[in-house]
Amino acid sequence: MEHRSSQLTARRAEPADRTEPARTRRAVLLPGRAPVQDSRAVAYDPGAGADSVRLRAARVLEDNWTGTSTVPSRGLYPHQWSWDSAFIAIGLRHLSPLRAQTELETLLGAQWGDGRIPHIVFNPSVPLDAYFPSPDFWRSSTAGRAAGAPRTVQTSGTVQPPVHALAAWLVHRADPGLSRARGFLAGVYPRLAAWHRYLLHRRDLGGAGLASVVHPWEQGMDNSPCWDAPLARVAPAPARSFRRADLDHGAPEDRPTDLDYGRYVRLATDYRDGGYRDGGYRDGPGAGGAFAVEDPAFNALLIASEHALADIAGELGATGTARRARAERLTGVLIERLWDPARGMFFCRDLRGGGLVPERGVSGLVPLLLPTLPGEVAGALVRTLSGPHFGDGTRLVPSYDLRGEAFDPHRYWRGPAWFNTGWLLERGLRVHGERERAGALREAMLDTADASGFAEYVDPYTGEACGAAGFSWTAALTLDLLEGRDSHDTGADRSAGSNRSARSAEAAGADGAEGGDRG
Repeated sequence: MEHRSSQLTARRAEPADRTEPARTRRAVLLPGRAPVQDSRAVAYDPGAGADSVRLRAARVLEDNWTGTSTVPSRGLYPHQWSWDSAFIAIGLRHLSPLRAQTELETLLGAQWGDGRIPHIVFNPSVPLDAYFPSPDFWRSSTAGRAAGAPRTVQTSGTVQPPVHALAAWLVHRADPGLSRARGFLAGVYPRLAAWHRYLLHRRDLGGAGLASVVHPWEQGMDNSPCWDAPLARVAPAPARSFRRADLDHGAPEDRPTDLDYGRYVRLATDYRDGGYRDGGYRDGPGAGGAFAVEDPAFNALLIASEHALADIAGELGATGTARRARAERLTGVLIERLWDPARGMFFCRDLRGGGLVPERGVSGLVPLLLPTLPGEVAGALVRTLSGPHFGDGTRLVPSYDLRGEAFDPHRYWRGPAWFNTGWLLERGLRVHGERERAGALREAMLDTADASGFAEYVDPYTGEACGAAGFSWTAALTLDLLEGRDSHDTGADRSAGSNRSARSAEAAGADGAEGGDRG
């Protein structure tokens, strides 16, 4: 699959849809290219001054832009990351819808033949020792040949949470005229549909319908205490067999331990040496494989993106009925498999160990964003979010139980607050009518993001910056929060496009397919 990035900026943007609010036009400068007119680039308020939050956030994204995508940070993460790019596109749409579309198209240009979207797309101009695991570790074009890895682009073989269809829909909504003129949704829809088929079929390792992750890196919250028990079965790779580049940019006390990292490397090595094949599992002790977990946030994002794909199908002339039905069915499976009413939140299911992992992670709150979640489940999640495990004197929502034995306010995903999970929870609160709580969380996130220098993550109590500074998704989601919400953004209006009578054969084939190979 070839990159389309060489074609993207060559197309002229068309005028915005007349039904959308007009914004000042400005030229967006892409490195090494002539200015491209972007019809919906944001007009900064001159009265706010050069030091406004919006301008500072925009500068972060400009500094991290490579010409076709955005790196999470220049030092620690010098390549393109999958779910980072989705969140980045959600913010970029307020600065440049064209650039936001390009962000997603570049990522999807590295999709594998089996449908997976790899969690890292490597920049060949970056030295190999700048990040580990590097392309020579993953060997995607050779080890992933049977799974359809691209031959001309080097990637990882693992995946990340499927927030991409939601991002694509929101990017379209930012400038429907530009999107339609470029054929943006028509271009990304088949790839997103193939991505969902991969997760719903090849990653249904438990056999109940939910997607499983086979590595902590895939879930995105890779150092969470929720993984401690499943990882304990994994023999770590010898410390001498790899060099951690992350410690060149982050304090060791804020990063995963060498023991945990050794286990990550072992899992990735075994997955690579197995040709990145996804095997079947059965619940209970003795199931095959060292690590296979059904995670609530990963599956909630898959369900939310199924709703978004239904909206995209409607825009393309299809009904999206099958996707909405699937999203509602999967919501029921999520509750059946991962919901604990006694503790008022969702938990991970360890397919290898045969039960729910009894650790309270922020992942268990993320399903709040689902629009068809039953009222009693949503209400319990709101109470848990505000209760002693996540809301006891904190500024922002911690990534792990404040009362848990493994809580650490500074160590990667073991307690610090992250802005992407905060954004998802703010969205969920609005979806379920908790506007006052959502507003309070929004204001706290905006204040903390700016004060921390758009940090990667922060101490949930003090807001002290941790990890990388000038982090792209922090800046991008700050921009999105500054813009506010509408019904299309919150998911409150799920009828968009559902009453269209026309259904093209091409769209029907993409929307209705339950399996098969991607075209």
